[in-house]
Amino acid sequence: MYSGRRRCIYEYSLGILGKLKAGQSEKYFAEALSLAQSIHAWDISYQWQQELGNLYNKQGKFKEAIKAYSAAINNLSQLRDSLLASNADLQFSFSEKVEPVYRDYMRLLLASPNPNLEQVIQTNERLQIAELENFLKCGKLDLVALNELKNLPSAPAVIHIVDLGSRIEILVQSPDKSLHHHSVDSKPVKEHIENLLKNLQEKKLVNTDESVLLQPFQALYSLLIVPIKKYLPLSGTLVFTLDKSFQSLPMALLHDGKDYLFQDYSIVATLGSRVRQPKTLSKEQLKVLIAALSKVSPSFNDPNAPKDLKALPGVEQEVADIKKQTTFSTTLLNENFTSPRLEKELSTVEFPIVHLTTHAQFSSDPQRTVILAYEKAINVLKFDRLLRNKTQADADGIELLVLSACQTAKGNKRSTLGIAGVAAQAGARSTLATLWLVDTDSTTQLMSKFYKELRKGIPKAEALRQAQLSLLSNPDYNHPYYWAAFVLVGSWL
Repeated sequence: MYSGRRRCIYEYSLGILGKLKAGQSEKYFAEALSLAQSIHAWDISYQWQQELGNLYNKQGKFKEAIKAYSAAINNLSQLRDSLLASNADLQFSFSEKVEPVYRDYMRLLLASPNPNLEQVIQTNERLQIAELENFLKCGKLDLVALNELKNLPSAPAVIHIVDLGSRIEILVQSPDKSLHHHSVDSKPVKEHIENLLKNLQEKKLVNTDESVLLQPFQALYSLLIVPIKKYLPLSGTLVFTLDKSFQSLPMALLHDGKDYLFQDYSIVATLGSRVRQPKTLSKEQLKVLIAALSKVSPSFNDPNAPKDLKALPGVEQEVADIKKQTTFSTTLLNENFTSPRLEKELSTVEFPIVHLTTHAQFSSDPQRTVILAYEKAINVLKFDRLLRNKTQADADGIELLVLSACQTAKGNKRSTLGIAGVAAQAGARSTLATLWLVDTDSTTQLMSKFYKELRKGIPKAEALRQAQLSLLSNPDYNHPYYWAAFVLVGSWL
C-alpha cells in the first residue's frame, strides 16, 4: 500500500501520463481521479475532473463533459469550505486555477444547441461569490439568488454580462422570469471599455468633452442593450450582474443616441445576481450615523491611502443637509471620527443608515481597499470587526451604507470588487458609492435630493435616479463627471 505522500505522487504521475499519452488520456485521468477521491484530495480531484471535461468536449461527448465539469465545480465548493473553515489564510490561486474551471464550464453549457441558461447563471453566481469570499478570506456569505426572492412589490429585469474570452455573453431574466441569451464578439466591446476607463480615471474628467464619452457608450449600448431591448420593460429597475472590466463602468452612462439609460430605468448592480433579501427602507428608519472628514488628517499619510488627497471643505454642508432630511442622526466630524468612536456608536445605537463622507479607495487588492477615519486608514479586511457589534446586535444590520468622496484605484479593472467587499463586510443590504472623486458641491446637492426621496418612501435605486436627474437638469452639473460616478450595489428597494 502507498503512504499518503507516495499515493499523491503516484496519482499526479497518472495525471501527467494522461496529458502526455493522448490515446490513453481518459484511462489515466480516471485512475488519477479515483485515487485522489479515495484519499479525499479535493484540491487534486477537481483538476482531473477538469481534464476529463476538456477531453470529453474534444471528443464530442457533451453529456460526459458536462458531468465532469459539474463535479469539478462541486469539488471546488467543498475545497473552499474546508479551507475557509480551517484557516482563512489558506487561499489557493483563484485566477489561475479556479476561475478557468467556471468559465470553461459556462462555455461548454452555451455551446449546446439548447443551452441551459439557468445553469449558466448559477455557475456565474458561484464564480462571483467564490471570488468575493476569496478576496475577503471569509466564509459563506448570506446572499439570496434573485430568482429565489419572494414577496417583491415588482420584479426587476436582470442582465448578466459574462466575459468568456472571445465572446461576451448577455443573459437576461425578464420580469416574468423568462430567460434569454445573446452573444457578441468581445473585441469591439473590450476596445470601447479600454478607451472609456482611460477617460473615466483621468483627474481632468470634468474637462473631457461629453461627446468623447458618449460615442463609446452609444457603441456599447448598441452592442449590449439593443439585442436584448425587446426582453426589457419600458421602465422600472434594471439589475446588472457585471463581469470583470465591466464592473468599473457606470451602466447609467449607456446611451441610445437620445437618452442615457438611467433616464428610463433605475439601475443597481449586484454580485453574481445575489443579494441580501431586498427590503424597503421605511421613513422611520431614516436614522443616520454620519462620519465625515472635512480637513486634512493623519490618515492622509497612510501608505495605502490614495495619493494627493485634499481637504473636503464642502463636506460640512453635505452633513448639514442630510441631517435636515433624517428623523434622527449622530455626527462624528474630523477628530471625533475615529475607528473606536465609530465602533462605539454603532454598538450602542441602532442606525439603519451609515453615511461615511471621507476619502476611500476601492481596489481588487484588499490591502489597498481602505476607508479613511481621522487617525488611520481602515482596511476592508478589518471593516467587519469594526461593524461586528452592529451586525450581531441588530438582526437587520445596516440597511444602507453610503460611501461619499471615494474612488476606485486607477488602472485597476476589478476595483469595484472592493466596493462589494466593503458592502459584504458591513453586512449592508445596499451600498451607495462613487467610482471616482466628485466635486463636493454637486455631491452635496445629489445627496440632499437622494435623502429627500428616501424620506418620501421612494426605493433606494429610484431615489438615486431622481438625484442624478436633478444634476443632469442643472446646467452647472449636467456633465457626466458630476452624476455618473454614483453606483448602488445590492438591494434596489
